[in-house]
Amino acid sequence: MGKITGFMEFQRLEEGHDAPLARVRHWKEFVHALDDDRASQQAARCMDCGIPFCHNGCPVNNIIPDWNDLVYRQEWRRALDVLHSTNNFPEFTGRICPAPCEAACTLNINDDAVGIKSIEHAIIDKGWEQGWVVPQPPTRRTGRKVAVVGSGPAGLACAQQLARAGHSVTLFEKSNRIGGLLRYGIPDFKLDKSLINRRLAQMEAEGVEMRPSTYVGSAEDAPEGVAVRSPESLQAEFDAIVLTGGAETPRDLPVPGRELRGVHFAMDFLRQQNMVNAGDRVTRQITAKDKHVIVIGGGDTGSDCVGTSNRHGAASVTQFELMPRQPDVEDKPMTWPYWPARLRTSSSHEEGCQRDWAVATKAFEGSNGKVEKLIAARVEWFRDKATGQMKMREMEGSQFELKADLVLLAMGFTSPVANVLSAFGVDTDARGNARADTLNYRSNVDKVFAAGDMRRGQSLVVWAIREGRQCARAVDEFLMGSSTLPR
Repeated sequence: MGKITGFMEFQRLEEGHDAPLARVRHWKEFVHALDDDRASQQAARCMDCGIPFCHNGCPVNNIIPDWNDLVYRQEWRRALDVLHSTNNFPEFTGRICPAPCEAACTLNINDDAVGIKSIEHAIIDKGWEQGWVVPQPPTRRTGRKVAVVGSGPAGLACAQQLARAGHSVTLFEKSNRIGGLLRYGIPDFKLDKSLINRRLAQMEAEGVEMRPSTYVGSAEDAPEGVAVRSPESLQAEFDAIVLTGGAETPRDLPVPGRELRGVHFAMDFLRQQNMVNAGDRVTRQITAKDKHVIVIGGGDTGSDCVGTSNRHGAASVTQFELMPRQPDVEDKPMTWPYWPARLRTSSSHEEGCQRDWAVATKAFEGSNGKVEKLIAARVEWFRDKATGQMKMREMEGSQFELKADLVLLAMGFTSPVANVLSAFGVDTDARGNARADTLNYRSNVDKVFAAGDMRRGQSLVVWAIREGRQCARAVDEFLMGSSTLPR
């Protein structure tokens, strides 16, 4: 693999980025991909390990050592082909994936992992720059029609694979633009939306028909101002239907004062800003300008709220996490090659944020219907001797309050929108997700399949792409009796 002694000679190289004070003044991406020489040097660190555990860590099973070796040898075109063989959208994952492959890297046992994500980023950006990423229309048409409902990463991957197999694919999306979570859930400074647009142009050239502003389900559940397609009409028109919507039901916080103005779900806040950036007019936009902002939830969505609030010009930003603070460095012998529990500081945190852990929100208080402060208490976690489960209890005398003009609830999502699944009559599991396995992805309803967050619950973009690809193969087999699409 590459340079046999590279992992001993070279240190991990991080991608460059704009300084925090500069980047909070705009909404553009601020991370700079490695140049050819630095990417080659980073790829040289990939070890000739007997078992590449990075494969196990990567949900789409990227053939990481192979394209690392090709980048080391400056064979970029071949590296792009290998990368695309498992991943339809590496420009998305190369920017926003948390890189579980790096956690599983063999070098990560006692050193810094190979910068796999940065190499992926460099490969796909060079591919677009050189004009190597082109439409791949099918050589034959099957005459079969497939409807894909939901245009997030699972829907996009599924639609592209099925179109390349020769099926006529129509992609339905209730929002006014295609892209799902990629379009409206992830801030522009992490994922520029022009990256989505050029992929959509490729997919249209491959035969995918896009239907934005179209809600599939009951007319009484449809958002205002969109077209409505009933499940019955899709079942009559299409040979197969794939449900790939996101886990859009946010986890709420039912405490006193929740009804006060200024307490919002994080995704409402993020979505509005992305719409504004796209040129849409948003009435009564939720803004953090000159406000004391509290973000409840310590995950990626909470981090995105921090970055967006700083760009609005918030007076202060504080982020709470219910769980205790994780260690700065994980216990590698204990966790490798699995995803480790350790403190993660995002680029948004670097831009300015007060962080706190093991904090439970007890109430919101305000006047004239508007939130003004948050009442919280510190908690301690302990293991219940009877059940072995971790539980929490409030620490006596630990209650405190903070000024709060805007509170953003970023505590994750519980399930897909139930109305869509019920409209089709799809059975759900105990968590409210569509019931389907990972072999054929079929629901209990004839011709209806489910993949991505709709089937597995809230997860990563890279898992959505994997499920979309695997579901496409299952649909192709259902329609044609066999399939040459990869899983």
